Amino acid sequence: MTAAPQVNYQTNPSQYKHINLSFDGEIATLAININEDAGIRPGYKLKLNSYDLGVDIELHDALQRIRFEHPEVRSVVVTSLKDRVFCSGANIFMLGVSTHGWKVNFCKFTNETRNGIEDSSKHDGLKFVAALNGACAGGGYELALACDDIVLVDDRSSSVSLPEVPLLGVLPGTGGLTRVTDKRHVRHDLADIFCTSVEGVRGQKAVDWRLVDAIAKPAVFKDVVKERATKLAAGSIRPAGVKGVELTPLNRTIVADALTYTNVTVEIDRAKRIATFTVKAPATAQPTDIAGIEAAGMNWWPLQMVRELDDAILHMRTNELDIGTWVLKTSGDAAAVLDSDATMLANKDHWFVRETIGHLRRTLARMDVTSRSLFALIEEGTCFVGTLAELAFCADRAYMLALPDDEAKAPKIQLNEMNFGFFPMVNDQTRLQRRFYEEVPAMEAARGAIGKALDADAALALGLVTAAPDDIDWADEIRLALEERSSMSPDALTGLEANLRFASQENMLTRIFGRLTAWQNWIFQRPNAVGEKGALKVYGKGEKVQFDLNRV
Repeated sequence: MTAAPQVNYQTNPSQYKHINLSFDGEIATLAININEDAGIRPGYKLKLNSYDLGVDIELHDALQRIRFEHPEVRSVVVTSLKDRVFCSGANIFMLGVSTHGWKVNFCKFTNETRNGIEDSSKHDGLKFVAALNGACAGGGYELALACDDIVLVDDRSSSVSLPEVPLLGVLPGTGGLTRVTDKRHVRHDLADIFCTSVEGVRGQKAVDWRLVDAIAKPAVFKDVVKERATKLAAGSIRPAGVKGVELTPLNRTIVADALTYTNVTVEIDRAKRIATFTVKAPATAQPTDIAGIEAAGMNWWPLQMVRELDDAILHMRTNELDIGTWVLKTSGDAAAVLDSDATMLANKDHWFVRETIGHLRRTLARMDVTSRSLFALIEEGTCFVGTLAELAFCADRAYMLALPDDEAKAPKIQLNEMNFGFFPMVNDQTRLQRRFYEEVPAMEAARGAIGKALDADAALALGLVTAAPDDIDWADEIRLALEERSSMSPDALTGLEANLRFASQENMLTRIFGRLTAWQNWIFQRPNAVGEKGALKVYGKGEKVQFDLNRV
């Protein structure tokens, strides 16, 4: 059997098959115009503006282009170029022919893309209006739910719906259940009706139930949308009259057991089912002011590095399902990383720096929700300082080499202000707050260590690392820890890691990911969904669904 081709997350507008981008001053329009014959895998058609992973890869890229290449844009109108249909959600036939792993990874990525819309609105002043110019169902409505404002055309037929439970025997996979209650504040009994009906809700009722913010007759729909987008733009912090930064293709090489970028490498040990990620410090002098940062553009180290790391995470998560443990390393000059951080801190309010910090925040958050065991190894020659220290704090365990007899070669951890609020997890906690359960003495001790180069003993005393073996025990201890991890059930580890990484503070996004990790992961494998007569398998075939009616 021929292996499926690897998924490539790199694209650009000239390669888009499904998304149209246009710009009118401070307002951008992101129009869904899905080519039904251009699915990312054969065997299905993307009818009724339904989407698959390929569509969302374009959506993710389009959002990045707006963020970096068009800083003048303050609000984005998300709409459709199809007549009387906005989006019918994830393609059901795609789900029916896909493996379980494909479905889960697809849902996770679409979640992250929609979470990124909210992240840009919250932190960077980029606002979104969902202009629902036709029927909006399932994942289409979940895309709308991520926006700041939802306008539904009032044409007596267009509605919003979440029909996954009655039609498909699964849950909405992209945050719909959670956003309906936590964000839209739809009363729970009305939400129950909404999520168990196929036909959906339209017109004034949709406004009354808080499913949309406004309705507009077809004759004035575009005017109403523009008015609301302009109003949102007025409150944005995005700049006017500045030049954007072009996101040119990454310098990436893929071979059988490795990914190589300028600042990131991934080495795969297939026998041990381990991938080693190494993030490199700047190798050349970095700019120290805005003029230099703007001149560097895409080649500015923080942006170049995070684009590469993000691509590597997505590649490995989608294309290397059996590589269950990721070892996180860094290399290079720690002082260069700290200098880069100092420049970011000094210019944090500049739009380009702010967007780069946003990209770092979203990429680190992507690491947090990735279903892989994460082990950080802090060895000689590493640079887990400042921003790169967050990689160690992402990890399920962090091991730091103790070299008591060779202080000059001993690895160091160093904290700075970047570790105290610039890169919150999806639950709005910093990783240090998560680590110490926000307990005041531990947090004050960590903050008191800012600027200090901490060796293994000092880092261990502050609770910043898991263990600090010396050079005699290092190799054996790391080997045993990794071997032990690889012998455990991947399913159990996924549940364990998801629970422990968000241990003390929950919010809307952690519940979205929790439902994906636990409920949907289970439901997607149940016969009621994917059995021979399950809802996903018989959808569109005219056959009757046969459910196992036992509650478990």
